[in-house]
Amino acid sequence: MRERRPGEPRRRSAFVTVIARSVTAGLLLAGPAVQAEPSRVNPFDDPFIAVTDGLPGCPEPQAPTYTDEEFRAEAHDRSQRGVSCWMAGRCRLHNAYLYDREIVPRVKRAIESTRRFDATRIWALGQRRVVWLKGCVATAEQAAEIERIVRDIDDVEGVRNELMVGTAGAPPYRTARP
Repeated sequence: MRERRPGEPRRRSAFVTVIARSVTAGLLLAGPAVQAEPSRVNPFDDPFIAVTDGLPGCPEPQAPTYTDEEFRAEAHDRSQRGVSCWMAGRCRLHNAYLYDREIVPRVKRAIESTRRFDATRIWALGQRRVVWLKGCVATAEQAAEIERIVRDIDDVEGVRNELMVGTAGAPPYRTARP
């Protein structure tokens, strides 16, 4: 072995170089797979609640969550949409999204009070005075009746009925578990 001169860098053996390159290549290839999914939160505090719980096996809808990137993209549009009804004189509050925290609990009380829908599994989501109904009912007539009840609640501007009859098949909404 040759002796190293002062200031001369150490040389790696060929074996160490091959191992170092292999480890580096492995980390680079595994990088995307190792990265975690971006965290999802409900930064707009959209109310999303279970209204009834009487039909087992109903696919659970995905909660209204956003990544940081989705939040930034949505924030400006929501601020404009929220204030537009107040500017048009159709809202007493200065932002339509402020109604949702009041409306969604009223949806739950209205549906529960009839006792006719105990054998259903329903979730309600409120956004800008619009209520999304998601879940499972026994009949199409029940879905129509529930939609009518919710549409008649004060301050509700619209209803999106995404209820499915029974629990089999693909739901018309995104689910919590793929």
